[in-house]
Amino acid sequence: MTPTSGQPFVRLEAVSKSYGGGSSKHDVLDQVALELPYGETTSLVGRSGSGKSTLLSLIAGLMRPDTGHIYVGGQQMDQLDDDGRASVRAERIGFVLQSENLIPFLTAVENVELALGFASGRRPMARARELLVDLGLGHRVNHLPRQLSGGESQRVAIAVALANEPDLLLADEVVGQLDSTTAADVMEMIFTACRERNLTVLYVTHDEQLARQADRSLRLADHKVVRG
Repeated sequence: MTPTSGQPFVRLEAVSKSYGGGSSKHDVLDQVALELPYGETTSLVGRSGSGKSTLLSLIAGLMRPDTGHIYVGGQQMDQLDDDGRASVRAERIGFVLQSENLIPFLTAVENVELALGFASGRRPMARARELLVDLGLGHRVNHLPRQLSGGESQRVAIAVALANEPDLLLADEVVGQLDSTTAADVMEMIFTACRERNLTVLYVTHDEQLARQADRSLRLADHKVVRG
């Protein structure tokens, strides 16, 4: 059953994560509790190295927490094996990174087609071109990543992330290397996708002004998530 707006689509219960061991152990997250309401945007800020990317990776099932539980769309991610978590990602999660998230020898439309191929179910390859047109890239579909501007590359990356028609979009500093005007355009596309597709969105940013544009703003400090 599809949850209604305001209900948590993502829930973290007492999630902790550290790297290393012994004297070299580095605690990153400590007993983090977090809920992401369905269909809403949430921003996350925090100093460099505070664990923001780790938190996104845990939610996406790219790694397991040391302790605690993570639920995405009612599924307990920390109890799934690698294949199970990969299946949830393919079916329900889109992930956009800051840079280097496109395959350099594939054109824009081929990058999106590849993502469609990994998604569950049968989706027409024409959807790849449609997504790029929707994001204002109809004239760049056959260009390689090196032939695209930074803003264009990020829009292709958004198309890749939306290819599997996800319920959850995770964005990690996607505009950190863009000028302010291009960054605003890219983020507006993410907000528009949230509204039109009823996506749950969590985006990491160092920009306090950009963070305040979300429905909710959170901060990662002292290994915990608090209100921004």
